[in-house]
Amino acid sequence: MDQYFVDLHVHIGRTNSGRPVKITASRDLTFGNIVKECAHRKGIQVAGIIDAGSPAVQEDIRELISNGKLRELPGGGLAYTKGETPMTAVLGAEVETTEQGEEGFHVLCYFPFLGVMEEFSRWLSRYLTNVTLSSQRARLSFAQLSEQVQELGGIIIPAHAFTPHKGMYGCCCRSIKEVLPAGVDGIAGLELGLSADSWFADHLEELASVAFLTNSDAHSLPKIGREYNLLALAEPSFAELVLALKGREGRGIVKNYGLDPKLGKYHRTYCLVCEDTVELPPPVFTCPRCGAGGNKVVNGVLDRLKSIADSPEPQSPPGRPPYQYQVPLQFLPKVGAKTLDKLLASFGTEMAVLHQAPGEDLAKAAGDTVAGLILAARAGELSVIAGGGGRYGKVSWGE
Repeated sequence: MDQYFVDLHVHIGRTNSGRPVKITASRDLTFGNIVKECAHRKGIQVAGIIDAGSPAVQEDIRELISNGKLRELPGGGLAYTKGETPMTAVLGAEVETTEQGEEGFHVLCYFPFLGVMEEFSRWLSRYLTNVTLSSQRARLSFAQLSEQVQELGGIIIPAHAFTPHKGMYGCCCRSIKEVLPAGVDGIAGLELGLSADSWFADHLEELASVAFLTNSDAHSLPKIGREYNLLALAEPSFAELVLALKGREGRGIVKNYGLDPKLGKYHRTYCLVCEDTVELPPPVFTCPRCGAGGNKVVNGVLDRLKSIADSPEPQSPPGRPPYQYQVPLQFLPKVGAKTLDKLLASFGTEMAVLHQAPGEDLAKAAGDTVAGLILAARAGELSVIAGGGGRYGKVSWGE
């Protein structure tokens, strides 16, 4: 069994012809550019490329297959073998559900083959205003969407589940059974989001058997791999991914690499009036300074979780993979584009820089200060200033 770096949430900004797909994502995020970035610079070996449900994106994929840059694998997924790191693209789509009371949340749907994804898109188009655009609200409940995905041989995963913006637990429900009768048995895993970690999620008893995923939700090429997973697979394919999420036949999640939740945009409740982050013990949903609440504050992930938790302390089940705080290179002070290029020229990929490069070689490539930052990040020794209200936290090492 080999181990692979996996990021299952990368958005597409535009098609090759310039048609918009994810409005808030970079124009550089085309399907072809994503697989190149993963293989040549990032070292991500399996990437879930979201927005493959767009028919315009499917045209790009067909073209890449026809010119030999991609090939479909028997076990599902598309192999790209032109880069520093051979990688597999898994086809995904992000859909916003509509639940009772018009509230909804984002869900990630993955399929093994392009033909199946195209069939899903034709079905989904009946419930969307514009199937070409990403993350559109569907006139479907989570239960209805889940039934169709499973009927087509796909898997479904709630996206950034704890965030206040379109997260299942963050904005819609206290228990998954409120939106899916099958409960956790109806999902293949749960994406934690940038402002949560395993310790947070293990406050909910119903998630004890659920595989947790740390993905980038990248809206630009540099953001790919800011969170990722290490998976044990026999080969990088859709079928193997499914086995790993179920923890079967020796496959599984070895480790989650993610941000310290304080670096995420929604760690603590944020007052839009005072433009300040709450620092009182959670849960806090009104500003202690001005008394603002409701839509005048952005609820923090930690605050929301503490309000719906089953117990005050996390109850991690046996076998829960370790969660390692990983600071992306782009989050580190003094690591700009030129420094990053020097590091990649010396070590090949970001994964090699983050996990393998010796300290003395890092210093030769980028200087003692940058080497110290990378080693401190690798050891989990960087301190951070918490983010909130849609603003990222930041590293405060050496301050």
